[in-house]
Amino acid sequence: MRFPLAALSIAAPVALMLCPVCGLTQNAERAAPPDFIVTAAPAYVPLAELHGQERFPKGAQLLLVHAGKAEPLVTGFRASADANVSFNGETVLFAGKRSAGDPWQIWELALKDHSVRQVMVTATDAERPLYLPGGRMVWAQRTPAGFQLQSGEDGHPTPEFLNPTAGPGMLPLAYTRSSTFPADVLRDGRILFEAGFPLGNGSTPELYLVYADGSGEESVRCDHGRPRWGGTQLASGDVVFTHGTTLARFTSAMAHEELIQAPRGNYAGAIAETASGAWLVSARTATDARYAIKMWTPGSAGMDTVLARSGEDLVEPVLVAPRTRPNRHPSGLHPWDYANLLALDARVSRDGDVKGKPVSVRLEAQDAAGHAIAMGTAPVEQDGSFFVKVPADRPIRFELLDFKGTVLRQEHGWLWARGGEQRICVGCHAGPERASENRVPAVLLRTTEPVDLTGNKSVAAAPGGN
Repeated sequence: MRFPLAALSIAAPVALMLCPVCGLTQNAERAAPPDFIVTAAPAYVPLAELHGQERFPKGAQLLLVHAGKAEPLVTGFRASADANVSFNGETVLFAGKRSAGDPWQIWELALKDHSVRQVMVTATDAERPLYLPGGRMVWAQRTPAGFQLQSGEDGHPTPEFLNPTAGPGMLPLAYTRSSTFPADVLRDGRILFEAGFPLGNGSTPELYLVYADGSGEESVRCDHGRPRWGGTQLASGDVVFTHGTTLARFTSAMAHEELIQAPRGNYAGAIAETASGAWLVSARTATDARYAIKMWTPGSAGMDTVLARSGEDLVEPVLVAPRTRPNRHPSGLHPWDYANLLALDARVSRDGDVKGKPVSVRLEAQDAAGHAIAMGTAPVEQDGSFFVKVPADRPIRFELLDFKGTVLRQEHGWLWARGGEQRICVGCHAGPERASENRVPAVLLRTTEPVDLTGNKSVAAAPGGN
């Protein structure tokens, strides 16, 4: 069941269609690529982070590539990876280890003089740092439950925070007992992240979104099934990602992914779009033993190898250039231990309307050990609406019940809601292509007080529900 923020669009601008390609490259692709940073590693394990494991088990090194020539970006480090260039193009966040026994920590390098400062000190691995607008950053922090999204200040002066719930200080952004790993920060300020599907206990890589205060968590699209990861937003607003052997994209015009007919190969994900519209991709073909950085212009005839190194995988290319600063998200949270969730019609689903008549909804939450516990039930009105108060900042999920208590539909994954969050969903995993009816839901005509499911409370079914 999805509870996107009310009245906030999740759509991105429409992009041009990509054409089928094959064969050799065009002249535009053969132009010298712009300066970029890439991670070079003797061993690279894609998606290891989603299992709480090490992507670079034999270490890694950031390389600065200028005019086709590569040199180390930082010196004096045993390992470095995960470059993210600031919006003004002057500094670079990265994960690094001074010595082999250190955990990955977050550092920042000034491109002008290559001076380095440590941005964050943590007891466990801190990886994949990304700049956020408003002087904050997000990264993946290793925890007993895997990597989890975390945010904090990046050390640069900023205006006063719009709401203290989004800072200052450290703030967890994910509340599941499975790994969540940041991929990109979209222009609307939301964080694109990777996790298993179903969220909280699944193993198929999927892309999700969340705001910079941890609210509004949802799937980017609901056409789940194929593994997808390595998401990056283009200038058009499209989000490009990989299935491994293919590339695909999300565009605002469609409620499902669209396959990109790119050259055959195996893609590591996380592309970089150049000013000319060409893409730097990490890929290997049938003749490549390792991932190399290749340049491809969508609609052209093939890819050119820009950089390859014997015995090393080259992944995560990042342009060294200023870029558009994302919108800053004004947090609407409050220091409460609960959130209010309103479903407009729980009978509606992208999988088809529910069979049978739902009379009540049951909430489950996870305890500290990860066990599912029932929190209580609330009535479902004749029009499928319900309004509940749920515990904040912990995994929750819903089940629809008929008058006998039989489960008609249930969530197999978990979601969360932040303290003070007010969220509305259209239906039960309805998908972004469905809009609600323009009417007041029956539950709000009956009462504006949500049913309290923060403890083991339950109420009778709604009047007329049998």
